[in-house]
Amino acid sequence: MKYILNLLIAIDQLVNTLIGGYPDETLSASAWLGEREGKIYGRIFRPVIDFLFLPLERDHCRRAFEAEYNFSQKPRP
Repeated sequence: MKYILNLLIAIDQLVNTLIGGYPDETLSASAWLGEREGKIYGRIFRPVIDFLFLPLERDHCRRAFEAEYNFSQKPRP
């Protein structure tokens, strides 16, 4: 299961990079940051992504950004 989750995160980061985002940032974190910076893509996609993840967690995009900022998503040996 961990392998599948890591693969999905890698694909997410690849897509984010292909559309001009930071290579080590997910679409969720990018949307949250974009909304904070007043960018249109953030104001559109952050609510959509948060809605899609609502069954799993609240404030998904904010949590994704905080996890990346605090390096808590970094793999552990």
